[in-house]
Amino acid sequence: MEQNVHFITIASRDLDATRRFYEAGATWASLLDVPGEIIFYQVAAGTVLSFFDAAKFAEDAGLPAAPVVAGVTLAHNTASRGDVESTVAHLAAAGGTVSKPPQDGAFGGVFHAHVIDPNGLMWEIAHNPFWSVADDGTVLLTEPG
Repeated sequence: MEQNVHFITIASRDLDATRRFYEAGATWASLLDVPGEIIFYQVAAGTVLSFFDAAKFAEDAGLPAAPVVAGVTLAHNTASRGDVESTVAHLAAAGGTVSKPPQDGAFGGVFHAHVIDPNGLMWEIAHNPFWSVADDGTVLLTEPG
């Protein structure tokens, strides 16, 4: 299997709240939105994040109920500390729950916050001066100091 991920699908307890969070809060545009069923967002070249109605997710997976997202954090790196603060404010206004307000992190010079979306999915919104993405999409990591 090639080392890549094309789709990440999350069971959604409330597609309308999910749509508000991602479209009003994160200012994302959907790639495809099937009301009452699934919403797709292009999040990187070749990668889609989708939110599937929880009951339909469970039915598709052959499970009695959709599993709850736990122990997973998706991260968005910003260009500045101010961008962290404004992004967190937008996400909170669109229905996100701030579990950790913007602050200096304990590791590696990061300034970050954690926001939980309407489905329980945790986002880290961060400014990390030692993390960047090249024009070709390659993630570049350097060690502090």
